[in-house]
Amino acid sequence: MKHFVIIIFLFLSVFSYGQIERIEPPNWWIGFENAELQLLVYGKEVGKAQVGIDYPGVEIEKIHQAKSKNYLFIDLNISAAAKPGIMKISFTDDNKKKEIKEYELKVRTKKAEEFIGFDNSDVLYLITPDRFANADTSNDTFPDLKEKTIDLSNDYARHGGDIKGITAHLDYIDEMGFTAIWPSPLLLNDMPEASYHGYAITDFYQVDPRFGTLEEYKNLADEARKKGLKLLMDQVVNHTGIEHWWMKDLPFGDWINFQERYENGEKPTFSNHRRTVNQDVYASAADKKVLSDGWFVESMPDLNQRNPFMAHYLIQNSIWWIETLGLGGIRQDTYPYPDKQFMSHWAGAIMTEYPNFNIVGEEWSNNPLLIAYWQDGKQNAEGYDSNLRSTMDFAMQSNIVQALNEDESWDKGLIKMYDGLANDFAYASPENIMIFPDNHDMSRIYTQLGEDLTATKMALGYMLVLPRIPQIYYGTEILMNDTAKPGDHGLIRTNFPGGWKGDEINAFKAEGLTEGQLEMQNFLKTVLNYRKDSEAIKSGKTIHFAAQDGVYLLSRISADEKLVVILNKNEEVFNLDLTRFEELGFTGMDFQNLMNKEKITWNTTLELPEKGVYLLSTKMNNQ
Repeated sequence: MKHFVIIIFLFLSVFSYGQIERIEPPNWWIGFENAELQLLVYGKEVGKAQVGIDYPGVEIEKIHQAKSKNYLFIDLNISAAAKPGIMKISFTDDNKKKEIKEYELKVRTKKAEEFIGFDNSDVLYLITPDRFANADTSNDTFPDLKEKTIDLSNDYARHGGDIKGITAHLDYIDEMGFTAIWPSPLLLNDMPEASYHGYAITDFYQVDPRFGTLEEYKNLADEARKKGLKLLMDQVVNHTGIEHWWMKDLPFGDWINFQERYENGEKPTFSNHRRTVNQDVYASAADKKVLSDGWFVESMPDLNQRNPFMAHYLIQNSIWWIETLGLGGIRQDTYPYPDKQFMSHWAGAIMTEYPNFNIVGEEWSNNPLLIAYWQDGKQNAEGYDSNLRSTMDFAMQSNIVQALNEDESWDKGLIKMYDGLANDFAYASPENIMIFPDNHDMSRIYTQLGEDLTATKMALGYMLVLPRIPQIYYGTEILMNDTAKPGDHGLIRTNFPGGWKGDEINAFKAEGLTEGQLEMQNFLKTVLNYRKDSEAIKSGKTIHFAAQDGVYLLSRISADEKLVVILNKNEEVFNLDLTRFEELGFTGMDFQNLMNKEKITWNTTLELPEKGVYLLSTKMNNQ
């Protein structure tokens, strides 16, 4: 019996030291272009440990100690000879106590080139998960999280929407005609209040349990793929939540920007939001620093991507999620705010591993020059290349809203849409720019257009035929609005009707909607499903004619398809002289109106009976 006790003691002393709390990334794969992997290890006084790995094809290149004794950073080289399996990493302290952690190297289930990113053949459906559908009430609250309650009456509280809620309504999303899904961040936001939006991440490797589990996230990706829907991930490398686990024990003195102020209990320096300093040849170093280093808000510490360990961490985290979920794209939040050299490196590292992938960056600017600067292929004066294929077209969005709200004159109204699109010469590839009527940070398009259904249909009809990648925010199809309090983020992100048990209106089933809501839903469904098979929209030539007499015409032309969108602001019957558009070569061709299926022959005039959008196609088999 004595011997048995001694054996147990030795086993515990060797294998149950139990100080390692985290190893991140939590696993990795063999077969990447970049054979290097840097592990972040966190545990009590792990910085003093001796590290050992005995696994064929894997070598420790270097071990880095941090300022905090509770971190180690381990550089590994995973050669082509490495096989998938479980490797054991040993940590031995000064007292010869040893802890062994198992670390899995997986085989990649898809080839790198099979990760196909979104493009201009897609239409993205943007979802705020907490407000879309609550399919699992068992995960609504957790006593160990800081925000503990569900309150449907509070626009800034948790409402209970979850991953299963999105998965349960993939049929609706698919049947509407969307081809990609962009949920706002689903990772842990363990913040004391207003944590529902997801942009204050407190653990980059953990799904927020109020949204669901990692397995449910994977299942969403799998079920979406079965329907031909790509899944995007909304990521944030600029900042984190103040309650992130590492904020209580930062590894280095420069892990976050203005760290000394944080550690001294002072208010942080906030960003000046002068995003032009990224391009401005006259910008001061002081202004540049405050943009990139300043905190977005007080509850969101600004990450220092110039710290090489932070840079490795963020790049590996993005790749881990791409591989884990089989993503079809990334949307990167607040793109101009981090260090711009890092952002080029980050995007370049991803595109090197996944050459057919795509990333869209948020540049909230109405200046096309700033938007163009960030797109891969742009010949910038100082030689900067972002490696970013897509950025967001806030400029064109603004032009469209102004054009539809203004009375017509030589420099107002529809001419602003014409002039806005004319700026496409600034872009390296305008077809990879993302256009949208609204999103989770701005008033709903129905509100922006004064709750005018006709104008809303004009905006959507026009956007969906542009040489762009369109994104539609959930609820736009049923005229969700924030007119009661324009611009209020909580109201913008209203619950989707039908997503909660007991909802009297169910938009998923088109039950209880008003006549206007049904009209908008059917309009969008028709255009989206037509767009799926339209070569003219995906790759056709674009020709438009300056707005005149309250009418603006744009055409998309491919070998076998001619598509015309006409925006008409005349309240009375208007006879459009078609001889002005003779260069299109449409004379004598038969077209069909996508909405009412009426057939017309393109001759000398076209009667426009009322204000609105007219979508005419030579494809006679449209939906």
